[in-house]
Formats: sequence, structure tokens, C-alpha cells
Amino acid sequence: MPIRECRVIAVEGTQAAGKTTFVHALTSHLREQSIGATSTGEPARSSPFMEDIVLNGRGNFDLVAELDLFAQHFTVPLRATRHHQVLITDKTPANVLALARLVLDPTEPGTAAVLAAADALCCAWMPQAYDLIVYCRDRYDQKAGGDPMRAKVLGIQDASDTAIHEECRATGVPMLELPTGLTVSERVQWTMERVGDMGLLAI
Repeated sequence: MPIRECRVIAVEGTQAAGKTTFVHALTSHLREQSIGATSTGEPARSSPFMEDIVLNGRGNFDLVAELDLFAQHFTVPLRATRHHQVLITDKTPANVLALARLVLDPTEPGTAAVLAAADALCCAWMPQAYDLIVYCRDRYDQKAGGDPMRAKVLGIQDASDTAIHEECRATGVPMLELPTGLTVSERVQWTMERVGDMGLLAI
């Protein structure tokens, strides 16, 4: 499969764990080492469904919106791996699944069946597609910076942290637990040391 020609490292964690900043810093560091690295953004920020729900206040999270995000977490990384040595992803499909379980009503027609299918797909595909998950445990102020994309999930940061961690662990993809309280540069250094020890950059 084309994706196996590229090392894929996911950065995971709950909302406001510093994931996106870390993704960019790690990608930049790899490029400085002359490694052909790229990163993927967070699909929720470009989703027309999430824009309607979160930014325009039209309705609540539903199965259509969650399924769109879930699909994006497959197609976007697949395309990004085609011409790079290393891909750093901002979240995984397991993240979307974990949050969907928290925000959707499982009694709605079709919801439970779709979530079960999504769970099976995560467990079948993620060990093939991801070499490593780096899990961020920090919890920063979700309101800092006035990020409107977090407006509807402010109250589930703790619950989502537990759920996301469990979903990621269930996939069987190797996980590194990033220590809390590190600066961005310390996060990069800590991760690079362990990625090197694992031989993931011997490409």
C-alpha cells in the first residue's frame, strides 16, 4: 500500500492539549533535519457541517457531521503520504469516534450500527496506517484565544480525554504518553529521542 512508504505519527489528546502547535513544531523540526515531512490539519476546521453547527449555531452534532469528519481522517492522511517520508497527523479516526460516542444519541435510527462499524474500521485500519500515536495529556484553557470551534465541547474535556485515550489504545497502535508540563521544544526533543530509539526514522 502507498501509505507504507511513509512513516505516520499521530498526535492525539483531548481539546486544548496543545496538539496543533506540537504538530507544526514537530513537522518543522523534521524538515530542518532534511526529512521530507508534512502534516495534516484538523478536518473539523474545514468541515461545512461543523461550520454550520458550531459557528453558525444551526442545529447540534449529528451522524452526518460526524461521519464526514470520520471519512476525512482517512482520505486526508492517505493523500498526504503519497510524496513524503513522514506524516504528522493532527488526531486520528479514533478521536472522531470517541467524541461521536459522547455527543450522539445512540437510540437515533442507525447511529449505533454506524458507530459499531466505525469502531471495526478503526481497529482494522489504524494498525496498518499509523506507526505511532503520541498522546498529549496537558489541559490548557479552552477559552484562551477565543477559539469558537471549541464552543460546544467546553464541558466534555475530561470525558473526551478518557474516551479518546481508550479508543486509541483499543486500536493496538503503539502509543507514547507525552509528559505534561513540557515546553513545545521539549515536547519535540522528547518525542524525537523516542522515535529514534524505535527506529521509525531509519528511512
